[in-house]
Amino acid sequence: MHRLSRRGFLGAGVGTVGAAAVACATPGGGEAAKGGQGDEATDAQGADAAPLAGQTVAFDGPHQAGVQTASQANLALISFDLNEGVDRAGVRRLMNLWTEDARALCGGKNPVGGLEPEMVQTPANLTITVGFGEPLFDKIGLPDQRPGFLHDIPAFEHDDLDPRWGQTDLVLQICGDDAISVAYAMRHMIRSGVDYAHTRWFQRGLSHADGSMADGTTPRNLFGQKDGTVNPHGDEEYDQQVWIDAAADGAPDWLDGGSVMVARRIAMHMDEWEKLDRNSREVVIGRDLPEGAPLSGGDEFTEPDLTKTDETGLPVIDPKSHMALSRDDEKYDAEQRLLRRPYTYDLEPEPGSGDASNSGLVFLCYQRNPDKQFSAIQRRLDGGDRLNEWITHIGSSVYALPPGVGEDGDSYWGQRLLEA
Repeated sequence: MHRLSRRGFLGAGVGTVGAAAVACATPGGGEAAKGGQGDEATDAQGADAAPLAGQTVAFDGPHQAGVQTASQANLALISFDLNEGVDRAGVRRLMNLWTEDARALCGGKNPVGGLEPEMVQTPANLTITVGFGEPLFDKIGLPDQRPGFLHDIPAFEHDDLDPRWGQTDLVLQICGDDAISVAYAMRHMIRSGVDYAHTRWFQRGLSHADGSMADGTTPRNLFGQKDGTVNPHGDEEYDQQVWIDAAADGAPDWLDGGSVMVARRIAMHMDEWEKLDRNSREVVIGRDLPEGAPLSGGDEFTEPDLTKTDETGLPVIDPKSHMALSRDDEKYDAEQRLLRRPYTYDLEPEPGSGDASNSGLVFLCYQRNPDKQFSAIQRRLDGGDRLNEWITHIGSSVYALPPGVGEDGDSYWGQRLLEA
């Protein structure tokens, strides 16, 4: 049988495959436009679940959703390479298609021709975010539009990178508080773009459910540590650390209001970590376990005192601890802060590995310039971080996130780039 494209089905009057995807809240930025699904949602989900199940946020805005957003419970990160022969015009059609579907789904609506409207009824803070990888720009004939900081992260001594988690042309980050909605959205977006791009890898991740983090509590990873304490808060800090100012950052105009996502897959060697006592675990990180407070005192958000010593004259915070080494640079506060949105993966052990675990982080961070932010911090950590004994970076990729759409901006993702 000849495979018809999704739009081809529509043109033939047959209809197309269905969909589900909704953008999520943006604390510190826009305010969530929450709405329920009526009696049907209450009946299907129960009275307590209905409010979360129906929460959505407007898709249009100056920035893409899924960045300045409280971490949702589930992540699906899917990478794509262009199909053979797909050029700039093909990518333009793909972005039009994906944006059209995402906009409808972000309003909790079934996209045109969708055959499964039942699957969009529990968006639960679903977001879909698109990113462009370095190889894309040569393939669409626009190498001069690639920002200078969009390239592979430099190699580090403690990396053991697996090519199966490597760089690709495109990425979709799908997050949400309902696992079924996230899985369905992933399947829809893959089907929707099948004529233009094919999948290279999938990464799935977990975090705390929205309900447990609603008070702003920082999520924890499987080492038991809070992860994301020093993230930006509020529009001003996001403008300083995350959102690109094209003129100030030396970026092309089409990326103004966008960001850069670094995706690192980090294996956590749980079997060895669990041999440490609590005190040793805190020394390695530089923070206590109960509150995530620096070992120099205070609460989670107290600035650490890296000069404080104990009664013997030894530093209270080990200078080689993860927290101390990540901050030990005069440029850290001024230039190197960034947004962290890590997700935990926890899979069955690899056959023959001898390990009883296969766990780690899909570590996602967002910044204006990874050369000045992520890579600068990681270079220090690679040089002597105590934590290196229990983690290994096994995957790496970098993507430029175009700005949001609508409200007099681009009408589809990457329009200013693709129509350059």
